Amino acid sequence: MTTPEPRDTDLVDTSPASSASELEDGGVLQGPYRSLSIGIVSVVLLIAFEATAVGTAMPVAARELDGVAVYAFAFSAFFTTSLFGMVLAGQWSDRRGPLGSLTAGIAAFAAGLLLSGTAGAMWLFILGRAVQGFGGGLVIVALYVVVGRAYPERLRPAIMAAFAACWVIPSVVGPLAAGAVTEHIGWRWVFVGIPVLVVFPLALALPQIRRLASGPADGADPGPFDRRRIRLALGISLGAGLLQYAAQDLRWFSAVPAVAGAALLVPAVLGLLPKGTYRAARGLPSVVLLRGVAAGSFIAAESFVPLMLVTQRGLSPTLAGFSLAAGGGTWALGSWVQSRPRVEPYRERLMTAGMVVVAASIAAAPSVLIEAVPVWTVAVAWAFGCFGMGLVISSSSVLLLQLSRPEEAGSNSAALQISDGLSNVVLLAAGGAAFAALGGGTVTHTAMEASGSHPAAFAAVFLPMAGVALVGAWVTTRLRAVSE
Repeated sequence: MTTPEPRDTDLVDTSPASSASELEDGGVLQGPYRSLSIGIVSVVLLIAFEATAVGTAMPVAARELDGVAVYAFAFSAFFTTSLFGMVLAGQWSDRRGPLGSLTAGIAAFAAGLLLSGTAGAMWLFILGRAVQGFGGGLVIVALYVVVGRAYPERLRPAIMAAFAACWVIPSVVGPLAAGAVTEHIGWRWVFVGIPVLVVFPLALALPQIRRLASGPADGADPGPFDRRRIRLALGISLGAGLLQYAAQDLRWFSAVPAVAGAALLVPAVLGLLPKGTYRAARGLPSVVLLRGVAAGSFIAAESFVPLMLVTQRGLSPTLAGFSLAAGGGTWALGSWVQSRPRVEPYRERLMTAGMVVVAASIAAAPSVLIEAVPVWTVAVAWAFGCFGMGLVISSSSVLLLQLSRPEEAGSNSAALQISDGLSNVVLLAAGGAAFAALGGGTVTHTAMEASGSHPAAFAAVFLPMAGVALVGAWVTTRLRAVSE
């Protein structure tokens, strides 16, 4: 993938739809944007409900399916297959428009939910998560391309902030609803109840997507998909899966899948991400790298918060999930702050501050392993961390679209999401390996109902992730190319 140097003409989407849209007054809920905005924001809202609900139900599902030892794999399987979906969606959207990728992704996402919700064994549950991840990869890149094509640059921070705001209600209602459903009806209904709800937003958004963002972008190659990139995408997904498998089975022969996974993963990453990403080259490469560092460190830590509270402090799944509830509101607040026009000159400084806050919140979370520390400490720390993530994640999306030519919006959006998803897989694998090595994988049904089991296993997850987040604070100093 070539990395374009930012130029004045590169900072404006020159597609016909966007040029016409620039003439429209109002915001994202005015004129031609109303139906489109409501539709795509509703899709994100449902994805948010699913994410918060799954996080609450996962400890119970893993226990019932005898899968606590591979708890991290239930999360990382989603991210592993989403990597392939992201690359495919980038190719699909650039060459033929985002409509097909979006509809196929929603269908796969729903099918994965149904498969997980009806699974009778942990491997089937993980397979459902993998199908769901593939669909999620198709959806998220398609949505970014829709934003890049259908909205003028002045409205993109606002629609990104709207995406973040979609997490407010789910973060409050989702854990409570999922916990209540899990305890009184069964965890399976958390999965099988969501797919039917997606019909309305699709019906609302698809006509507007077809009108404003269909077909290949100007300058894009409408021909066949780039087979080399598809092969690299398969390599990155398979390599990430092998590494995750090796991390969950800490025996000597696990070195074989670990080496094979690395051999597949490294060249695929170098081929799919912008040149210089691994060394934080200034401009687009550092934007892509920061996305992975921020998302991976935070999500890897967050995945273990409910399990820590259930096993160490004896909380119910409802209360454990509710500890993350305030984060949705503060994440949206951080995203709203970055969307204000007056903060645009200070965007990089805000992102630096955001990463420092994220690192501090992750480091503070395992303090509840000490009995004298109040349980609500996690909720407060995570609220601050989510505010930092709101500043960083939405800003990285805005910067990516600023630095991308219209015909490369799909590929570059895919690179951003690959960095996000791959970092989640790698850091979840590392965290899961540390967790299992220190006895976390031996948690049983009895231990799930008691406190004091394997506190060091949880500390070994959170503290290294805080260090990774601090690296992200340094990367934020390299997001703009040096002016010539």
